[in-house]
Amino acid sequence: MNDPMIQCRGVSKSYRKGSTVVTPLEKLDLDVPRGEFLALMGPSGSGKTTLLNLLSGIDSPTEGSLVIAGTELATLSRRGLTKWRAAHVGYIFQLYHLVPVLSAFENVELPLLLAPMSKKDRHARVTAALELVGLADRMHHTPSELSGGQEQRVAIARALVADPALLVADEPTGDLDRESATRILDLLRELAADHGKTIVMVTHDPRAAAAAHRTLHLEKGQLLLP
Repeated sequence: MNDPMIQCRGVSKSYRKGSTVVTPLEKLDLDVPRGEFLALMGPSGSGKTTLLNLLSGIDSPTEGSLVIAGTELATLSRRGLTKWRAAHVGYIFQLYHLVPVLSAFENVELPLLLAPMSKKDRHARVTAALELVGLADRMHHTPSELSGGQEQRVAIARALVADPALLVADEPTGDLDRESATRILDLLRELAADHGKTIVMVTHDPRAAAAAHRTLHLEKGQLLLP
């Protein structure tokens, strides 16, 4: 795990809220090797979700350098960043964001619909992703027919279907009972260990953080020293 997937150097993010300048991240340095499962902890407002949004290309730093998978994100146009994000990043949310009227298969297929890919290839990709999360036998069920843990696994399959190198997860077990949460964390560990995915997970739960290879703490926009 020596090859860096993420390199942050002096990364800050500021925005205006009325007449006040808010800086949720300030001069952050961070290296994350490929294949690492990293947990980020910290109180509300410490900058955790802001950092996830920067790492996933949803937002851009105000200053500093952010290199992911060898690409300096600041060099990409808005269109180029959208294309890069679709190819390299999968985002897992606390509240699954599944489309209620679509089946598990159709929800997982959504990210591929605009890709230059045949229907046969899409079907193979979606089936493989659902098999990986253990839900091949539920692919035709709608979200209302699934448990919370199964819905989250569908959401993980959707994040995986384009085979991204980086997964960012914002409180992925926050809405689950302990048994379902354990299964999701075991799956994330498997994705890092057996499939080489780099995972950055925000969590408030020390039990969830304990599943990661490493835990870092954010406080007022800065990483605390171990």
